[in-house]
Amino acid sequence: MIPMRRSLRFAIILAIFMIVLLAVLSVGWVLLTVFGAWANAPNASFYWTILPVGTTFIGLLLLGVVLYLVLSIKSINLNRRQSNFIDSVTHELKSPIASMKLCLQTLKRRQVSRQEQVDFHRFMLEDLERLDHLINQMLDAGRLETGRVDGDTVDVDVGELLHECSDTVCLSYRVPAATVRLDVAPCIVRARRLDLEMIFRNLIDNAVKYAGAEPEVQVTLRTVPDGGTVTQISDNGRGIPPKLRRKIFSRFVRLGLELQREKPGTGLGLYIVRTAVRRLGGRIKVRDRQHRSGTVFEVHLPPGEPARSQNNNEKQ
Repeated sequence: MIPMRRSLRFAIILAIFMIVLLAVLSVGWVLLTVFGAWANAPNASFYWTILPVGTTFIGLLLLGVVLYLVLSIKSINLNRRQSNFIDSVTHELKSPIASMKLCLQTLKRRQVSRQEQVDFHRFMLEDLERLDHLINQMLDAGRLETGRVDGDTVDVDVGELLHECSDTVCLSYRVPAATVRLDVAPCIVRARRLDLEMIFRNLIDNAVKYAGAEPEVQVTLRTVPDGGTVTQISDNGRGIPPKLRRKIFSRFVRLGLELQREKPGTGLGLYIVRTAVRRLGGRIKVRDRQHRSGTVFEVHLPPGEPARSQNNNEKQ
């Protein structure tokens, strides 16, 4: 909420400045009208001095109006995205809770077979995992917005981390592990493991979620000459229109109408990815797959700061 507070503070200051400027301009205009006859008198210099000052004030007032209009449009868009966010979160909370309630009522009111009990327990566990994922995503977004940093920087094997994230996502969506094909080379990046997990877990999750009817997700990892890494995560979904590729990284943004979507989500995943990538000093790109439908997310990460030796830490 920090960016919103800063924007609101700036809008209030701008509004106060415009009101003061308008009052000064009105008083000055009255003075110019009263003493307008001086333009033909020996004191005409006073009139011609005040005139450019008033013109400057009018220009500043117009600039303030334009800036205020831009801030108002941004505020309207943010309110619309927040409304979509509330709709999606309400749906994400209501659906698993209703499902678990139905399972528990069924188990309580009638006798079911052993296999049905196992199925009900599995359904409830999946609903709990869905709720846990939603809560963790909201906590991650809040942590990134406040700038709170958890954990120390360590040497992370990105290839191993990608395998772990892939297995977790495939298990979550109940798809075969082979759905995500990995072509990774041994790469070590010094960073906070939690940041890297947020980046790659969300990207692989989106790739599997929005892939085609027969999901095909490809993950590749390579090093670059400066010691950093380039990770590409591609899917075979419908793709993202070029004009919307920057918009998808904003908070609460999901393409389409919220109440008409088939895929669960809150619109925070890619916002978390972009914020975490920037915090690590990297960059992320979006492009189409070559000769096929789908989207490719390309993450460039620097090698990170080298670790200080233990002896240096002890001296300090």
